[in-house]
Amino acid sequence: MRVLLTGHQGYLGTVMAPVLAAAGHEVVGLDAGLFADCVLGPTPADPPGHRVDLRDVTAEHVAGVDAVIHLAALSNDPLGSLAPELTYDINHHASVHLAQLARDAGVRRFLYASTCSVYGAAGGSDSANLVAEDAPLRPVTPYAESKVRVEDDLHALADGDFTPVYMRNATAFGYSPRLRADIVLNNLVGHALLSGEVLVLSDGTPWRPLVHAADIARAFAAALTAPREAVHDRAFNIGSEINNVTVAEIAEQVAEAVSGAKVVITGENGADPRSYRVDFSRFRTAVPGFDCEWTVKQGALELADAYRNHGLTQEDFERRFTRLAVLRAASDAGTVDDTLRWRP
Repeated sequence: MRVLLTGHQGYLGTVMAPVLAAAGHEVVGLDAGLFADCVLGPTPADPPGHRVDLRDVTAEHVAGVDAVIHLAALSNDPLGSLAPELTYDINHHASVHLAQLARDAGVRRFLYASTCSVYGAAGGSDSANLVAEDAPLRPVTPYAESKVRVEDDLHALADGDFTPVYMRNATAFGYSPRLRADIVLNNLVGHALLSGEVLVLSDGTPWRPLVHAADIARAFAAALTAPREAVHDRAFNIGSEINNVTVAEIAEQVAEAVSGAKVVITGENGADPRSYRVDFSRFRTAVPGFDCEWTVKQGALELADAYRNHGLTQEDFERRFTRLAVLRAASDAGTVDDTLRWRP
């Protein structure tokens, strides 16, 4: 199968591309390249691809493609809050335009990287109160809202020849050659190694569903070839119930993985309204044999080893591997304009 993978030079795409290739697919990338240099460790071997802004995609980019896996986005809440208009322009409008081009070109399957953040404050602390795919969507950030809008618009495009699938990923963690340090487990492990403290700025009580980047890659590969009737126009939570954990529990796992690190919960940011525990059973039922392989503890140990082995520094941690810092630096240097496009 010839697969167009958007965001192939991002945190998840760098992990997913070799998984798809190993499954026998021909992978073609598409990425603006804003984070292509955010590498920790050996430089990854990328598949052939298009260096193009998602907003500038044309019919030629989807010609001859059997399926699209769409990961590319402004990918976290601080970015979305900084420039909500760009979040909607890129994450929503450009994503729907890509899907329309893909459908017109005869692409049969469109796997969309959505997020469990669409549930917002819909969860709770009761262990029986697991949020399933039919729960009300209550996004509390522009990033999550953009994902809801795309899901709605893709649903309107679904027909007998075009199968969109909405992969609502839990919060990712784990080592990728193109690292992100601004997601919870990756951040806490880095801070523990560099400072000796597992620093939690919230009160530690919010629940978070987590999933390893490699398990996300495996889930997308499975959805790519699953029977159409099992996945057509359906939403799936991607993760594992064992990785529904509180922020305080994540911190404790990090302290176990980084010898000598102490948990410090300051509570200075107050309670976080985003708190939810997620039911992931629908995808396991739709795609028999799939289950996540990584636990939070295993991920913390993997990250600690990778950070040590590849010489993570404080400057890299705060600047090279934090998305907002990378974009601000590019803007200050004049290499990107106010719309986050590369300057000529």
